[in-house]
Amino acid sequence: MITSHMNGYVQEASGQAKSHRERAVDCPGEEGSLVKSPHCSAHMERIQHYQEELRKRREEDSRGRHDIDPNASLRLKKLSQNPKVGIDNPTFEGKETATKDTCSQDPVVELEELLQALKWMQQCLTDAQSQQDVELIMQLLAKEDFRNAYTIYSAVSQQMSRVSPNSPLTAQAQDLCLEVQRILQSSQQKEGLELKALLTNPHLQALMQAHDSVAGQEIAEENVTQYLGETVKLVRLEKTRDTPLGATVRNDMDSVVVSRVVKGGAAERSGLLSEGDEILEINGIAIRGKHVNEVHDLLQQMHGTLTFLLIPSSQIKPAPHRQTVMHVRAYFDYDPSDDPFVPCRELGLSFQKGDILHVISQDDPNWWQAYRDGDEDNQPLAGLIPGKSFQQQRESLKKTITDKSREHQGKVWYAKKSKKQRKKSTSTLSKNTDYDDILTYEEMSLYHQPANRKRPIALIGPTNSGHDELRRKLLSIEPEKFAVAVPHTTRNSRIHERNGREYHFVSRPAFEADLSAGKFIESGEYEKNLYGTSTDSVRHVINSGRICLLCLHTRSLRVLRSSNLKPYVIFIAPPSQERLRTLLATEGKTPKPEELKDVIEKAREMEHNFGHFFDSTIVNMDPEQAFHELRRLIDKLDTEPQWVPTSWLC
Repeated sequence: MITSHMNGYVQEASGQAKSHRERAVDCPGEEGSLVKSPHCSAHMERIQHYQEELRKRREEDSRGRHDIDPNASLRLKKLSQNPKVGIDNPTFEGKETATKDTCSQDPVVELEELLQALKWMQQCLTDAQSQQDVELIMQLLAKEDFRNAYTIYSAVSQQMSRVSPNSPLTAQAQDLCLEVQRILQSSQQKEGLELKALLTNPHLQALMQAHDSVAGQEIAEENVTQYLGETVKLVRLEKTRDTPLGATVRNDMDSVVVSRVVKGGAAERSGLLSEGDEILEINGIAIRGKHVNEVHDLLQQMHGTLTFLLIPSSQIKPAPHRQTVMHVRAYFDYDPSDDPFVPCRELGLSFQKGDILHVISQDDPNWWQAYRDGDEDNQPLAGLIPGKSFQQQRESLKKTITDKSREHQGKVWYAKKSKKQRKKSTSTLSKNTDYDDILTYEEMSLYHQPANRKRPIALIGPTNSGHDELRRKLLSIEPEKFAVAVPHTTRNSRIHERNGREYHFVSRPAFEADLSAGKFIESGEYEKNLYGTSTDSVRHVINSGRICLLCLHTRSLRVLRSSNLKPYVIFIAPPSQERLRTLLATEGKTPKPEELKDVIEKAREMEHNFGHFFDSTIVNMDPEQAFHELRRLIDKLDTEPQWVPTSWLC
């Protein structure tokens, strides 16, 4: 049984969605039957666990008191404990405070001192040019316009140098005013009556409302509060139908904990929710003790401003770093509905072999967050895909189980093997555990071919699929644009043949030396003579500015791709068996049914084993249409960048 580890939890395979330890709080396309309007700010910020106790304490402290006591209100008490931070309004500053600023001087005095220094400097200078420069500066300082401008500059600089708060001290100024009014209800003192009249003034109430609105947006994430010994923080997020919240939650005993923040959602964009945060309340509704499915249903019905009461995660946050997007081509099909190990099935991203995926987060090495190429606009949230190492482990385990099953089925035959054969089989199985040999993803980059260096076109397909006929047609129609690589051979030249035109005629030792050096894309022996296509021959065509056309066997693709030729591989697939028989009949061929079936099976085998090397596929239903599609794909290389392995560009 495979288990995946994340956030300290182990998940086992299960077919039921409810057993998944993570649940997306909202996903695109899921509609709630009820839209809940956001509460007023006082209700959203109340803390149900502690409200009654705090209210009773305020009522008891306010009885019999007429003066303002900071201890009469929890908010007032906390504010009174804070050091004074902010900017004082200079309108209400006393004269004594103005005299305390010894650092600032009168701008006129500063200018006079500067003029005296310049006069002294002028006397010390000997050359006429320097004395003339000083005289110009002194004339500038004496002008009234310059003096007025300097006075304004000094006043602005003095104000700008004052200390300003890093963040709002509170976002509940309105509630604070109401608490002070309740305390002053029975006060008959002059100061109390004046303050009560000020707090009930509509202009001041509007000012407090504006203050809370701005403070709610500016308040920092670290602005936490202590409630009965527990450190909590208030977070406000805007949730719309177009931008989901983008987070998953899991149960930890009776707690509901943020398990994952998904790229593209409101939570990720705000940066206020973190993995490991415990959710106490949402819009005043207690969350502790609820199942993740209940939390999901609750948030499905909520839109607009959401206020979360959280216990911040105790995990040490890594230093923020810029996320780099990695583009990969998938080499396997994936359907999250069939994967019992995906941590959140609703966020699983399905894809097919050959799809380009944009991986935007690898924070969880087991489950990356990604978009499918072309679906970014229709996919507001990133989806979960298996990480490379995790998928390689799964594929390796699957292969091991398959091999052991085959071994068990053929145990009688295996028992008859010699000791040497058994040792070889065991060695092969151990080599299969090399994860690098298991294809999962390949990193890709966009590449636009230069106008003077065209990418070679490799046409791949089984015999009678029509790939060789398509190559010959391209060569006959546009010989100035397309060409073939001149092959090498060890046979003797014939009378009409010229070295370098039909073939490169070389000796057998020279051919074998180049073969050992890896200079041939493909090679073979026919009637005791060696034949092969070299990378130098292909490169010669590329350097001439033409497009090199190749018809290769699939086993040659690895060598071709490991070169620096940057080939574009097109698979020419045969049509149905009946259609193939009709096409071959027009060419005067009468293949047997088993031969037709063999072509179809060979094509399927090629696609299964080497499909990850194909850039495009053309099904040869009609030779004329297939030719036009081939031309379109080749022309597209000049107008559009194509995805190529990143290793080609290094």
